[in-house]
Amino acid sequence: MRIFPAIDLRDGKVVRLTQGDYDRMEVYSADPVSMARAFKAQGAGCLHVVDLDGAKDGMLVNDKVIRELAQLEGLFIEVGGGIRDEARIQAYLQAGVSRVILGTVAITDYPFVQRMAQKYGVAIAVGVDARDGMVAVNGWKQITDTPSLAFCEKLAGDGVQTVIYTDISKDGTLSGTNLEAYRALSQIKGLNIVASGGISYEHEILSLKEMGIGAAIVGKAVYAGKLDLKRIIELAQREKGEGQC
Repeated sequence: MRIFPAIDLRDGKVVRLTQGDYDRMEVYSADPVSMARAFKAQGAGCLHVVDLDGAKDGMLVNDKVIRELAQLEGLFIEVGGGIRDEARIQAYLQAGVSRVILGTVAITDYPFVQRMAQKYGVAIAVGVDARDGMVAVNGWKQITDTPSLAFCEKLAGDGVQTVIYTDISKDGTLSGTNLEAYRALSQIKGLNIVASGGISYEHEILSLKEMGIGAAIVGKAVYAGKLDLKRIIELAQREKGEGQC
């Protein structure tokens, strides 16, 4: 299993939100590239980057920073936040991003996601953000009437290979993740699941690994010192191999 340390960007700074609330934001660094290098020095081979300005308002405030991150050698970088057309997908991939995450557009224009998954294959992931089991969109501000588990099953059936699943209620709380949701998701055949939201304990990393979850995103628990990044990377890669990003 792979570990993705998270870099969430707002106005060019590394921040963390609590439960997706833009009014409950902590700034951790004004230098995202140095933060990424520090993660790499601790053994990270993958990096999860979210443009929070793009997710909320569709504004490309962090485009320059993302391009700089994508040029770092030796990192598999996935990027999400406000990506709603093919031009943006192509721009990120050409800049060196390894995988592009589609979120809101998966609900608002599902045929587009199908086409992009078919055209770009493993370079496309869908971010499924859920609150109370329902998909949320537009920077987590709007809750839809689409059940999240059923939506993941639909995505798998229509050619999407990777889903990044976040339980919003857990995200940034340091209270643990929703293991039951990942047990259910792990039963979807042919779908690589990336766990995200609230992962705070080593035993959660081990549980996710045992379920066969492909990767886990860690954010606030690392920034707050609750999880040691180097150690959990070693735990995730032990015995069963590194898995896939």
